Amino acid sequence: MKCSRCSREISEDQSYVHQGKVLCEDCLMDIGLSIKECDPWATYVDTHTRERMGLKGAEGLTEMEKKVYEFVKSKGKATRKEVMEKFSLSELDLKAQLITLMHSELVKEHSEGDQMYLIPIG
Repeated sequence: MKCSRCSREISEDQSYVHQGKVLCEDCLMDIGLSIKECDPWATYVDTHTRERMGLKGAEGLTEMEKKVYEFVKSKGKATRKEVMEKFSLSELDLKAQLITLMHSELVKEHSEGDQMYLIPIG
């Protein structure tokens, strides 16, 4: 059988049905990562969870989240493109990192003219 999104050949035990379509695990994950980066409820939950756990700064982040956070922090501001190039990340991979960083209120996006920058918070 084939994934209806990427057309990759997959076995039945590697297939998932989402909204009536057969998907491979990678495509299912891609769809799952359509979570919004700007989600006030997720931000509230994540920041309060980090506070209860006593986590500050990069504590509790994955290695890649730490690298992205430290890069943005060291530069003061960075475009998404700069971060993607620095760590060889796809747009989707970067988004996965930013969801945690933004919900944890460690990084936010800021507009300067017609350019958007990731900037550290605090």
